[in-house]
Amino acid sequence: MRKTKLYLDTSVPSFLFTEDSPEKRKTTIKFWELLRLEIYEIVISDILLIEINRAKPPLNNQLAECIAQLSPFVIHVTEDIHNLGEKYVQEKIIPQKYFDDALHLACATYANVDSVVSWNFKHFVNLKTIRGVNGVNRIVGLKEIEILTPQSWIEEE
Repeated sequence: MRKTKLYLDTSVPSFLFTEDSPEKRKTTIKFWELLRLEIYEIVISDILLIEINRAKPPLNNQLAECIAQLSPFVIHVTEDIHNLGEKYVQEKIIPQKYFDDALHLACATYANVDSVVSWNFKHFVNLKTIRGVNGVNRIVGLKEIEILTPQSWIEEE
């Protein structure tokens, strides 16, 4: 049986270390423990790796260590992914200023994931984005994706 493929955006590992949101941190730690059981196939993008490298030491190293624990598949931005990200921006699903978020969603789509997992309610986990991304994906002949929080996956299990 095929494992469910989950794409993690940068917000998920970031909440492992946040001090200003103890409830999300607690949930993220539980979710991370679930991921370490290897019941899911984990996908990240080179965008996530770039974003965690921008964090200040020692946080950047802590984030990199946590990601390495999961042995994720890393998808790299290609011309097709870049073009799909542009389409999300053109359709006003994601603002141009947050183009990396559009690229995250395009990477997840091209990686053929079952779900994007994110704490980003502004650009990911909201009805406008979910409907918009899936509408564009249908039009261009790509798979629809779910976009859920780590809390959703904990409740599933």
